[in-house]
Amino acid sequence: MRQNMKKTVLKGYARLIARTGAAVQKGQPVIIVAGLEQPEFIELLAAECYRAGASEVEVDWRHQPLTRLAVRYKSAKKLGEVKAWEEEKQRWQTEALPARIVVLSEDPDGLAGIDQAKYAAGMQARYQKLRPYIDARENREQWCIAAVPGEKWAKKVFPELPKGRAVERLWEAILSCSRALEGDPLENWRLHDLDIKARAEALNAMGLTALEYRDPNGTELRVGLIPEALFLGGAERCPANGVEYNPNIPSEELFVTPRAGDAEGVVHATRPLAVQGVLIEDFWLRFEGGRVVELHAEKNEDALRTLVGMDEGAAMLGECALVPYESPIRESGILFYNTLFDENAACHLALGRGYSSNIRDYEKYSLDELRAMGVNDSMVHEDFMIGSAELDITGLTASGERLPIFRSGGWAF
Repeated sequence: MRQNMKKTVLKGYARLIARTGAAVQKGQPVIIVAGLEQPEFIELLAAECYRAGASEVEVDWRHQPLTRLAVRYKSAKKLGEVKAWEEEKQRWQTEALPARIVVLSEDPDGLAGIDQAKYAAGMQARYQKLRPYIDARENREQWCIAAVPGEKWAKKVFPELPKGRAVERLWEAILSCSRALEGDPLENWRLHDLDIKARAEALNAMGLTALEYRDPNGTELRVGLIPEALFLGGAERCPANGVEYNPNIPSEELFVTPRAGDAEGVVHATRPLAVQGVLIEDFWLRFEGGRVVELHAEKNEDALRTLVGMDEGAAMLGECALVPYESPIRESGILFYNTLFDENAACHLALGRGYSSNIRDYEKYSLDELRAMGVNDSMVHEDFMIGSAELDITGLTASGERLPIFRSGGWAF
């Protein structure tokens, strides 16, 4: 790819994130959360936000090595501190409702070896102080998560390549999976959203009350669904302003919010889970009464235990997502070690917070009412992949019908 052509493609990707992803509106402020790995692209992205009409663009820079130092040298109390200026910033965001863009690029192993318990304690303390603002913004803001390569991430994905070529190869993979490498990215996504919407309508017409998962790898799991829940995917509409936006680029999933406390059985992960800078590998979970009661991981089991113990809701499910095995991301043959991509290569579940926007007419209910319906409440939401070429999923209806949803890893309808 020639350098001038590359810049054209990158501008198209930045435009996709700003206009189709976050759907920045005229006069709206924007917050971009990003690492230090690709400042040139963040400049392109900020420019596209301004061209879309943003009143201001603020970049919140993050850097994993600084997080490592903070966990090492700060006390748990200091890690959990929320300063007055931070709280004031949260208050402003709740009132102004800026479009929020998160650009991922971190090293999958960047926080390996840190004191997980200390780090978790700090996050728990911060969440309790910030929760009123987070809850107040739920379903009222546009947001989008996308990615750019970091050198260490690229070398993790392509260890056989020199550093520069690994970054270039990861750029190509990210752009291809995001439908931004060829053609008009915005038009590509318009057509993609239409396809996802049609599949969601077919699922919602079935009236499913539960999903049963079966896989020869040992997965045998039943998950109950909330009667008012809908399968969604692709573009969502923000009820605060009616704007349609795409929260994830890329996205291949159709997802639904399960009923908290209604899951029984064992599920085996089929891909590593990258969480808080640590890779959890070869793991399984057993649910009783909707909660994780037993688990095992061949690598970083302590991080998995920390995750499910973050709060009361972290041991329960907050999402069931359907992704066919022939997903273009899976067919790329690349293990990204990044949940944004790997979750769109396989069916997955999520531990923690459920999406209240999946409930029919959710804008008519308070957050407490939505949680009373069964939407799980937690400070975490972590997806883990369970899809394979042998996974079968069966949908159950209130009348007792058993409808094939997936057979041998693909759609059965």
